[in-house]
Amino acid sequence: MIFGEFPVDGAEGLILAHSVRLPDERLGKGHRITDADVARLRAGGIASVIACRIEADDLDEDTAAAILAEAIDPDHLRFSPAATGRVNVYATCNGLFTADRDTVDRFNRIDPAITFACLADHSDVRDGDLLATVKIIPLAAPRASVEAAAAVFRGAPPIRLKHYRPHAVSLVATELPSLKPSVMDKTARVLELRLAASGSRLVGERRVAHRAVAVAAAIEQALAEPQNAPQMVVLFGASAVADPADVLPEAIRMAGGTVEQVGLPVDPGNLLVLGHIGEVPVIGAPGCARSPKENGFDWVLNRLLAGEKPTVRDLTGMGVGGLLMEIPSRPMPREIAEEPTRPRVAAVVLAAGSASRMGEGGRHKLLAEFSGEPLVRRSARISLESGADGVVVVTGYRAAEIGGALQGLAVDIVDNPDHASGMASSLKIGFSSAAARRADGVLVMLADMPGLDTQDLRRLIAAFREAGGRAIVRAVAGGKRGNPVILPRSTFEAVQALEGDVGARSIVEGSGVAVIDVELGEVAYLDVDTPEAVLSAGGLLKG
Repeated sequence: MIFGEFPVDGAEGLILAHSVRLPDERLGKGHRITDADVARLRAGGIASVIACRIEADDLDEDTAAAILAEAIDPDHLRFSPAATGRVNVYATCNGLFTADRDTVDRFNRIDPAITFACLADHSDVRDGDLLATVKIIPLAAPRASVEAAAAVFRGAPPIRLKHYRPHAVSLVATELPSLKPSVMDKTARVLELRLAASGSRLVGERRVAHRAVAVAAAIEQALAEPQNAPQMVVLFGASAVADPADVLPEAIRMAGGTVEQVGLPVDPGNLLVLGHIGEVPVIGAPGCARSPKENGFDWVLNRLLAGEKPTVRDLTGMGVGGLLMEIPSRPMPREIAEEPTRPRVAAVVLAAGSASRMGEGGRHKLLAEFSGEPLVRRSARISLESGADGVVVVTGYRAAEIGGALQGLAVDIVDNPDHASGMASSLKIGFSSAAARRADGVLVMLADMPGLDTQDLRRLIAAFREAGGRAIVRAVAGGKRGNPVILPRSTFEAVQALEGDVGARSIVEGSGVAVIDVELGEVAYLDVDTPEAVLSAGGLLKG
């Protein structure tokens, strides 16, 4: 592939490396130039373009990506059509995602033009989740490199999705006077929730005294049932396991079983016991598994539900990445929290645009008044009243006047000197602010949406907090995507990688983070870009 600046004359067949804007259209990156395009470029006064010429030993980006994706074993996987050099890989069932690091690394070291990224090994996934992506970096890749990379994937599958198998599960729980029955009831419900993704079911529960002989008898009774014989037994002790000879591991041995491991290098989840009686696995659950939050019990349970038989080497190899989110409610947390915390949400109001569609005459849409209040001030005010933990307004075009309209409001104003480059630069500046850095999520507010009110923003923030601050929350109108949107901390790095006149849509649709839609009605897509739109929305045009 030859990359560089080419004269327009003779540019037929070249592929644009950067978009070209003409008076009445735009030729995008990746567009193959035709004879008609050459005439339009000349007429537009463009003498040269940045492009590439694909040679005989090259493959264009989409062809290369498609060949590499086809080399992956498709079992339980769905592949997107190749576009812009990318093929995404999705799950077609609930299951356990596994990745072969050696194979993936060998693939990625063949040629920097060819890349493959995927989830962490042994991730718990759901039908439809994004698992991996093949991406060709330039507009073409050498055929020899593509063939070598495809051979790596054909020789050793880089990823697999092991579908969860339905299991009949029996629960044995021990009782002590200090353990409330309501806690034991909740334990059973939480276990049922964990089993639901695999189609597994709880076929019996026995509550017995916290003694090894009583637990062993309950296990033997469960295994002896002709109708509901379990394929897995889960033990919950009323007191934590303190020794390999403690109640739960000793009960497994007394019932004729073998104990593989007592203790797990995953926190929360250290106090797990794993054994088996014949072919039936028996898990002594740690106390943290009474909570639905992720812990070491999930890691072991998911492997069993996917048909794996974890070895001692597997279990003792879980330490890297095994420090999980704290569960403040457990009896001995790593740190004592002074009080429960809620996810913090900062609001970033984008008010830097040049209002190019407002025509001549110096009128600015954000200075138009709605009920006597400049639109930009209204947007900032309802952001403040929403309960957001800090509001940042990004200015650019006519920054002094926009700042003047915000006078007296407790907002942070940051200027974007590069606002002409597009929305991405404003997003990056807003997300770099102190308020955003302290937050668990950022509400991105377009300043030109007069239909939104305080209650709309509060509903979005409430949904984000109810999701624990881990989901993307998006306003919709009749199911149609709109604005505002709240992005969680896990997406902040992706925001900093945006370029040009693009917003957060690519992040919302391609991050793999769960998306929660909040129906707001037509206000979710009502903005005012023209004088007519301002007047139609009830605004009064000012200077």
